[in-house]
Amino acid sequence: MTGGPLRLGTRGSALALAQSGQVAAVVTARTGREVELVRITTRGDVSPAAIAQIGGTGVFVTALRDALLAGEVDVAVHSYKDLPTAPAPGLVIAAVPPRQDPRDVLVARDGLTLGELPAGARIGTGAPRRTAQLHALGLGLEVVPVRGNVDTRIGFVRAGSLDAVLLARAGLARLDRLDEVTETIDPLQVLPAPAQGALAVECRSDDDVTAGLLAGLEHEDSRTAVDAERALLAALEAGCSAPVGALAEVAQSDPDDPAGLEISLRGLVAALDGTDVVRLSATGPTTDAAGVGRRLAAELLDLGAGSLM
Repeated sequence: MTGGPLRLGTRGSALALAQSGQVAAVVTARTGREVELVRITTRGDVSPAAIAQIGGTGVFVTALRDALLAGEVDVAVHSYKDLPTAPAPGLVIAAVPPRQDPRDVLVARDGLTLGELPAGARIGTGAPRRTAQLHALGLGLEVVPVRGNVDTRIGFVRAGSLDAVLLARAGLARLDRLDEVTETIDPLQVLPAPAQGALAVECRSDDDVTAGLLAGLEHEDSRTAVDAERALLAALEAGCSAPVGALAEVAQSDPDDPAGLEISLRGLVAALDGTDVVRLSATGPTTDAAGVGRRLAAELLDLGAGSLM
């Protein structure tokens, strides 16, 4: 596509529109190209069934990718953690913008923190990863499966049917609602999902013009970190709904060498009931981020992680 506005496909949820709108604004500011948001309705948006019962978060991804491949839109913006680890034929992740804080947050009644919630408190989450790690903390909390958008989930707390919900900090940041957070959770307590907080900006692999427009959005360290985390997930042969946590960070490998960078990766696999957790970490050069992820996955499997998934 060489003329007219760039058509950016997005789900119609408040969060999807916010993050797509932010990407669109950066594209326009950097290139002068007008961007039109095109809302794509997915099965996950209209079905009342639990996400796991209708195919997981992949139902959201598939609809956007189908529109992209059909030429109905030129760009799609995904929450990177929702993407399958296998490459999509005909499509390419043209850019990974700067990643938001990947940690989870608590939104609880009365401003409570996780440690202040009483035994038996009802905490909502739709993620097996969070469920497993909450159980593993041994706080005696009742974990309640929930789904829905940010308003719906926080609404359960406001209405008193739940004492708290666990959410991704990045989503609340993009919605400018961080004032509702009662605690940002230390990754030592609950490790985030692989690629949480990152966006994937996708276009058709044969569309060099659009890829060129999107190139300015790329943030190298963010791409490196999610490459390591997703390589771990892929090597575990686990989907985005598996009880797997991962967090990679790019840092200086040598304080005396500002140019020397390495990637540090933490990984976790947990039994859904929290009775068994395998945690490991690894480091390596940023030029081999995927290799670091694969090696850490192999070590986790050697320790029995496969039986926990």
